[in-house]
Amino acid sequence: MLSSEKLKSYRTRAGMSLDELADAIVPAGISPERRTVRIKQMGSALKNWERGLYRPTPQRSDIESIARVLRVDAQDLVVWRATHRYAPIAPRKVRLITELINGYPVQDALDMLKFANKRAAVMVDKVLRSAIANADEEEADVERLYVREARVDEGGVRMGTRRWRPKDRGRAVPFTRLCSHIHVSVDMQ
Repeated sequence: MLSSEKLKSYRTRAGMSLDELADAIVPAGISPERRTVRIKQMGSALKNWERGLYRPTPQRSDIESIARVLRVDAQDLVVWRATHRYAPIAPRKVRLITELINGYPVQDALDMLKFANKRAAVMVDKVLRSAIANADEEEADVERLYVREARVDEGGVRMGTRRWRPKDRGRAVPFTRLCSHIHVSVDMQ
C-alpha cells in the first residue's frame, strides 16, 4: 500500500507540487480534453493519498508511475499492511503486545512474540506473518523489514456474548465481551 508520509517527503524533496506531479504522470498521447480530465482526477487522487485517504485505491501501476516521475524505486513508496478485524479479545490486552514490538526488526519481533506468555501474542504473530508475506509477495527484502506500526482499535462488543452475572438481592447485571481490530504495517529500513 502506498505510504502517504513517504509520498509527501519524496514529492517535496523533488520540489514538485501535486498539480505538477499529476501532469507528469498522465500520458501525453491522448486528446487534450481527455488529458485535462485525467490530470484533474489524478490530482484529486494524489491529494487524497497524501492525506492518507485511499479513495480511489492506488493501483500498482499508479505507484510505479509516481516512482518513475519522482525518480525513486517503487518499493521506497510502499508500506506493507495486514489486519485482523474482530479479533475475539479485548483491546487493552492486545495493546500490551503491540507496544512491545513497535519499531523492532521483524525477526526480533517474531522472537518476542514467540516467548510472550500472552494469548494476544498468537493473534499478533499471525498478523505480523501476514504482513511479512505481503511484503515477500512484492519481492521486498524480508531481512531488512521492521515493524513500522502495530496498533489496536476497539472493535466493539462481540456478537452473542451478552451474559448475566448474579448480584445481591436477586438482581442480575449484564456484561459483554469486547473485540479488537489488530493492524500491523512493516517497512524496509
